[in-house]
Amino acid sequence: MSKFLIIGLGNIGDEYANTRHNIGFDIVHAFVVKHGGQFKVDRLAYVAEVKWKGKMFVCICPTTLMNLSGRAFKYWQEKEKVPIEKTLTIVDDLALPLDKIRLRKSGTHAGHNGLKDIQQILGTDDYPKLRFGIGNEFPKGMQADFVLGKWKQAEIPVVRLKIEKSVEIIESFAAIGIDQTMTNYNHQSIVI
Repeated sequence: MSKFLIIGLGNIGDEYANTRHNIGFDIVHAFVVKHGGQFKVDRLAYVAEVKWKGKMFVCICPTTLMNLSGRAFKYWQEKEKVPIEKTLTIVDDLALPLDKIRLRKSGTHAGHNGLKDIQQILGTDDYPKLRFGIGNEFPKGMQADFVLGKWKQAEIPVVRLKIEKSVEIIESFAAIGIDQTMTNYNHQSIVI
């Protein structure tokens, strides 16, 4: 059975729930719920195993806090013996507008501290990432407040639709591969 490691980045704690920075947690949670899985607390992460179409998905939401996500990634990748190209890290992205999602085979951390830690621990930026655009509608100097803030009411319908689309992307990534999935999804604008 082919195995995949799906990593949603975020921060644990009620104060971070439903914030832009926790969208990785939200997407992985939606994927697990859709496929009838349940999370349990395990080493360095909330973990759920999901089977779908002859594939096994080990889904994690690190409990290490966002900026220390690399330890959880490396531990679960090694424990489950998942090749790096069969991992998918899901993360918020300020550089992308709210209507965009980008799947990439590799790429720098682009200033994202969670990705920066993963890159430092793995010693490479050559691992697949799903970047969920959150936009950059904030006054100068207010980036942290924006990223750690809750979605605006007007954004929620697009966010929900993008979460559904992100779950489809995880399935497609496993079913038909990253190249075809990038072709199918990277140029879409997701609007209500």
